[in-house]
Amino acid sequence: MPWSTRLFGKNYTFFSIKEILAKASEEKSGDIFAGIAAENNAERVAAKRVLAELTLKDLRENPVIPYEEDEVTRVIDDGLSQGIYKSICSMTVAELREWILSHDTTCEDIHRVSAGLTAEMVSAVAKLMSNMDLVYAASKIHVVTKNRTEIGLPGTLSYRIQPNHPNDSVEGILASVMEGLTYGSGDAVIGINPNEDTVENTVKLMNASFDFMMDWAIPTQNCVLSHITTQMKAVEAGARVCAFFQSISGSETCNKVFGISAKMLDEAFDMIKKKGFAPGPNFMYFETGQGSELSLDAHHGADMQTLEARTYGFGRRYMPFMVNNVSGFIGPETLYDGKQITRASLEDHFMGKLLGLPMGMAPCYTNHVKVDQNDQEGAIMLLAMAGANYYMGVPGSDDCMLSYQDTSYHDDATLRELLGRRPAPEFEKWLEKMGIMKDGRLTPIAGDPSIFATMTPLGRR
Repeated sequence: MPWSTRLFGKNYTFFSIKEILAKASEEKSGDIFAGIAAENNAERVAAKRVLAELTLKDLRENPVIPYEEDEVTRVIDDGLSQGIYKSICSMTVAELREWILSHDTTCEDIHRVSAGLTAEMVSAVAKLMSNMDLVYAASKIHVVTKNRTEIGLPGTLSYRIQPNHPNDSVEGILASVMEGLTYGSGDAVIGINPNEDTVENTVKLMNASFDFMMDWAIPTQNCVLSHITTQMKAVEAGARVCAFFQSISGSETCNKVFGISAKMLDEAFDMIKKKGFAPGPNFMYFETGQGSELSLDAHHGADMQTLEARTYGFGRRYMPFMVNNVSGFIGPETLYDGKQITRASLEDHFMGKLLGLPMGMAPCYTNHVKVDQNDQEGAIMLLAMAGANYYMGVPGSDDCMLSYQDTSYHDDATLRELLGRRPAPEFEKWLEKMGIMKDGRLTPIAGDPSIFATMTPLGRR
């Protein structure tokens, strides 16, 4: 059935909910490139007006990719709490927005309702929010997870050390890890992107990072970001690791290009739970970001934001320890400039938390997009106010292996001080034992990795 509205003396008609969702999106180069974006701001406002009056039932019954055709749709719909859904299905999108933003609605209220929301509902309500709305709404939602240690507690801000090396040198990687630790980074995870995706190399990096953690009694977790099948073979070969990583998406077609399925991830989740080196209960590390489906021609005519929400709906099946959003990583063909990257990052952070995921943010950029360091710093400050669980820690902001710009160890330390946030509690105690931090502030030895050459390891020997 068509949906219509009249605005400024002009009639607007939309022929599907997929079209309404796409045209209600804020301007993004990827949606324009796909030919599904609003032609102008007037049509965008008309689409938002129609969207506001749809019920949550309308959105569940009209997923952007049909249930019969797509595994992601089935995973999301089959996992819905029917009781909670029935209690909210008559709400309009506008009413859901007002409820979330109400002073009286708590974190616990939102977590309860979350189990009855589909990705299309979450995307729809985010489209009716301004940037400040997205920051305010997300700041209410705390998602705490535990692998070896716990992250996401109120008042904390954690970091992943990303010690990538162009030829996977263990010595180079550990030198980068030591530098990051001395800036107070690393309480989220020590996560290595390998250059060479082989079982032998993955085993080597998993064991080297795990043994370093044990030698120095560091309360954190390790992960090597090979393909999930490579990681599984590495664990079968006896590698020591705490969490499994995988990129995921919002359509079955795109997941097939990634070489994954729900069945495969089910097997991986079961393996890391039984054979990993952490008690959990959260074992998975997912990476996502608007535009992956578009860049792989797997978007089915749906907008990037809604597909990203579907990614989170798919991911919550596995109760992940961390979800890292890298909107901006692909390039200007999906997000053109700093304004679009900031907007997408705020949408993704809110949508992920609304669906119960522990969102870490990386408003990063490649060197051919219209964005600079100031744009990135503006985005990370907004996302920190919104309550992001963690950020990346990259030496000098410049990833020498993946060749893109992300947040540095210096950014991380500044954000904590600026917003009065602390490391994860166990990690802060370790920093104090090492003399790197005192009373929540870095000491004069911060940033000097040579302390690892002069101090006695705190762990096993």
